[in-house]
Amino acid sequence: MKYLVILIFAVFFTFFSCQGTKKEKYQPTTHQENGYTYVTVANDPLKARIYTLQNGLKVYMTVYKDAPRIQTYVAIGAGSKNDPAFATGLAHYLEHILFKGTSKIGTANWTEEKVLIDKIESLYEIYRKTTDVKLREELYHQIDSISGKAATFAIANEYDKLMGSIGAQGTNAYTFVEQTVYVNDIPSNQLGKWAEIEAERFGEVVPRLFHTELEAVYEEKNRGLDSDQRKVWETIFAQLFKKHTYGTQTTIGTVEHLKNPSITEIKKFFYTYYNPNNMAICLSGDFDPAEAIQIIDKNFGKMKAKEIPTFVPPIESEITKPVVNDVYGPDAQSVSIAYRFPSGTTREAMLMEMVSAILANGHAGLIDINLNQKQKVLGGYSYALRLKDYSLQMIGGNPREGQSLEEVKTLLLSEIEKIKRGEFDEWLIKAIVNNSKIERMKHYESNESRADAFVTSFTMGMNWNEFLNENDLMAQFTKKEIVEFANKNYKENYIVVNKRTGADTTIEKVPKPIITPVTVNRDAQSVFYKKLSSQQAAPIKPVFLDYTKDFDKITLQNKIPAIYKKNTTNGLFELYYILDIGTNTDPKIGLAVEYLDYLGTSKFSAAELKKEFYKLGCSFGVYSGQDKVYVMLSGLNDSFEPGVKLFEELLSNAKPDDKALADLVAGILKERRDSKLNKSVILRNAMVSYAKYGPKSAFNDLLKEHELRKIEAKDLTNIIKNLCTYQHRVLYYGPNSSSGLNSTLEKYHKIPSKLIPCPPQKDYPEVNIDKTNVYFVNYDMVQAEVVLLSKSIPYNKDLLPISELFNQYFGGDM
Repeated sequence: MKYLVILIFAVFFTFFSCQGTKKEKYQPTTHQENGYTYVTVANDPLKARIYTLQNGLKVYMTVYKDAPRIQTYVAIGAGSKNDPAFATGLAHYLEHILFKGTSKIGTANWTEEKVLIDKIESLYEIYRKTTDVKLREELYHQIDSISGKAATFAIANEYDKLMGSIGAQGTNAYTFVEQTVYVNDIPSNQLGKWAEIEAERFGEVVPRLFHTELEAVYEEKNRGLDSDQRKVWETIFAQLFKKHTYGTQTTIGTVEHLKNPSITEIKKFFYTYYNPNNMAICLSGDFDPAEAIQIIDKNFGKMKAKEIPTFVPPIESEITKPVVNDVYGPDAQSVSIAYRFPSGTTREAMLMEMVSAILANGHAGLIDINLNQKQKVLGGYSYALRLKDYSLQMIGGNPREGQSLEEVKTLLLSEIEKIKRGEFDEWLIKAIVNNSKIERMKHYESNESRADAFVTSFTMGMNWNEFLNENDLMAQFTKKEIVEFANKNYKENYIVVNKRTGADTTIEKVPKPIITPVTVNRDAQSVFYKKLSSQQAAPIKPVFLDYTKDFDKITLQNKIPAIYKKNTTNGLFELYYILDIGTNTDPKIGLAVEYLDYLGTSKFSAAELKKEFYKLGCSFGVYSGQDKVYVMLSGLNDSFEPGVKLFEELLSNAKPDDKALADLVAGILKERRDSKLNKSVILRNAMVSYAKYGPKSAFNDLLKEHELRKIEAKDLTNIIKNLCTYQHRVLYYGPNSSSGLNSTLEKYHKIPSKLIPCPPQKDYPEVNIDKTNVYFVNYDMVQAEVVLLSKSIPYNKDLLPISELFNQYFGGDM
């Protein structure tokens, strides 16, 4: 259960709202149907229904029939900020326990099992208060012994088996500071069974197999201690929030608290916060809302509302001067700078997010253009994280060769100073809002993202109409207001964390006590499981993709084959040119493709091009794999023709830039050195590649340093200009007609009358393995990470369906 997953979603879905104008656009309306009351909001792209049951349970629903499935999130309005100070990590540990079943799920004999579980709980309470080492060992031996007996009544993973039996996918959960969220993607005909299982699951907590699950949490903590980025993150929070639990404690908890867990406190947390008036069920998919609310009410309506403790956030002291911290670890160096802001529901937080986007939006921000585009730093970024009580903005980057972290920090801060002086284009504000709308449209093509938007609205305590209104409010910001806000809020009030390469002498590994392996009833079934399994669900009639009907195969100019699919969902398009060449054909192709990002044309500089695409609401990219090159353009369909025109201009007239190439080569060499410090690259790329292919593989068959330095800029621009002279195919998804697509490409996609066949690619045969080999690399870390590879049979397309089934069954949720 990876609790940091929420960080990714928190960045993407910061669509919270605040008090403002134009509420009438998203006017809420109350409806009555079959005895239930629900609210809808005008102009809602999700056409959501929001119910509140009599016990206070919130139910969010949006129908999206792209597949006969339903994405479900059960969100609890409590996270690690609600942990008691003397038992941190409790909310996260409870998340794990909720997968162990109840008095009905996961037990072969609850009466006898309960007696033993209660004994274990009481022993843990004594254990956590005992300081004598020998006495602690004796107590844990008792806990271990009784746990072994209790395990004989446990049915291992029965909750997961139940979910597997109804066809659930992605069964998981995550915990962050203000929420704990439980995830399942289920077939649309299994909503009734899902609701019955989940209502039972959230009705009580049973700390089954507690001390064996502790081992999993210990391992998760130890893996976190090996993450340099986690150290940076926790240091920033600790320095920004000296009083608030955002910073005074971490989601996974301290080593000391993990060594001394309390079942009693975990149960208290459950019965305090896991109540219907502090929960939300968020659904997106193929279902009938009128039927779904009856199913949910029948199962979850039995839960009783309780008073939820009010969390009163402490008032943090003002930061009056920069606070600098150094963090050490084996990974590459970086610098992070953070500012603290008020609640994510305030106008100040929205302005913070606008400033963050002006700095970096991936395309035309000041950091994007002035630092990344000009290759003054590696990977400069800015992002805003809006939480319920406070918000924060982080900017950061990695140094280039010979560059100090102090120099990177100075460059980053200089871009903020430009905002304070008003040195940014006013059109950027509107472009940011428009591109935010585009991103939202893209996200709403996914059931997962649609349901997650509900989770965010619920977690922040925002009404859905206020949540939807954010883009319109941000569109009202003026350059004058942004400049005034920046001058008021971006001063010497920041935190700096320097991630330096070196030994971390502060790491304290979580010591694992001796845990005897337990014997559990893997093949037993509870009465609940048997009863649920006997219930029949209405079958779903399968609909298989038919390439002869579901896509149009058309022929464009010069016999270029194209696959066309009309987008009837929104106003976005995607256009791809695909070539069967790649770095296995010529390693310079990868370099040329990367180089394109730093080039302009005779009409536009590289920076101007970025801005022009961003104004249009379009993004472009050319990506090279080992065997294919993907030339991609996407964005607002209203900008399709000017976007294609601009993109084709770049492809056909990219202007060589010797300095950009020299900087690119220097950056590539620095990134290669950084990769040698990255444990994930070492293990999952380098070592796996060596085990499969030996010393010569696509992974290390790269342009050597002397080869990189010899390449001339014009050689790379020629590769770019000649890309579309090779045979290629087109993929298009968007609102245009096939004739409109053909007309636009015929006008701008200039190609020779006869295309060149793609040249053959270099082959890297796998090594023959006739014995077990073990490869290892020493790395400064708490844990050991292992990858197991076994030699399979040669590729056979006829085996793909059964192979996929095998992998899903044995490697997936079952």
